[in-house]
Amino acid sequence: MAEFLGRRALHSAIAMLSLILFVFVIVRLSGNPALLYLPESASDELIREFNERYGLNEPILVQFGRYLWDIAHLDFGMSIRRHIPAIEAVVLAYPWTLFLSGITLVLSMLIAMTFGPLAAYRPGSVFDRSVTVLALFAASTPGFWLAITAILVFAIELGWLPTSGVGGPRYWVMPVAIMMLEITGTTTQVVRGSMVTSLASPYVKAARAKGMPERRVVFVHALRNSLIAAVTVAGDQTRGLINGAVVVETIFGWPGIGKLMIDAIVQRDFAVLQAAVLTTAFAIFLLNLIIDIIYAVLDPRIRFR
Repeated sequence: MAEFLGRRALHSAIAMLSLILFVFVIVRLSGNPALLYLPESASDELIREFNERYGLNEPILVQFGRYLWDIAHLDFGMSIRRHIPAIEAVVLAYPWTLFLSGITLVLSMLIAMTFGPLAAYRPGSVFDRSVTVLALFAASTPGFWLAITAILVFAIELGWLPTSGVGGPRYWVMPVAIMMLEITGTTTQVVRGSMVTSLASPYVKAARAKGMPERRVVFVHALRNSLIAAVTVAGDQTRGLINGAVVVETIFGWPGIGKLMIDAIVQRDFAVLQAAVLTTAFAIFLLNLIIDIIYAVLDPRIRFR
């Protein structure tokens, strides 16, 4: 197990170092922040003072060396826009994204783990076809279109829900519902397909021959052997929640890490953008490692690959 986790950690470290270099280069190709924050009539001296204050006038290799040194000490610099440490802006935004993603993931998995096995139990039935159609619709419909349509219908036309903000449970309904659709639809299809295979396998037939209750056969024996596929999809979808959060948080004014990234790009706030991207990448790499551990627990053969 230790060797297995060591290989996975090494792969993540190499990917992380590559991302650090990529982020450093890309954010500096977006332009000089001084041209955005200073008035058009700003003198060359004022621009030079701005660049000196934020270390933007130094050679690129010197900036990169300082960038690596600061990251090693968890110092991402000061936010040009907010005038606070960049990591503090990220720490303030992350709980909102984790809250939104956590509710989305829990509800999605509960629905998928309920309707997927039930649909697989009677393949080809009306219930199975209905679940399949709804799951395909949920997985394939663009989230940004659904978000805009939901605001138009439920907030503007019907007035049932607020358009944006985080004031209470009524504000959470549309963001959570929009983010749930894709992950619920995809996971339900995967669980259903895996369960169909498991229910037709010899060990399930043997369990039924021994007189085990049907509920135990379906939700214990068959479902457990379908969990690897479900965990794989859930892991991919959890990583995708960050991408979905960028769209959903921006549309619904949710003050999470996705909206923070978009604001930092528009404002050319290098420090905040770098801190947001790298902390998110680290969280995804950590999630990958946790998923690998779950794989190894569910199927010990994976440890030796």
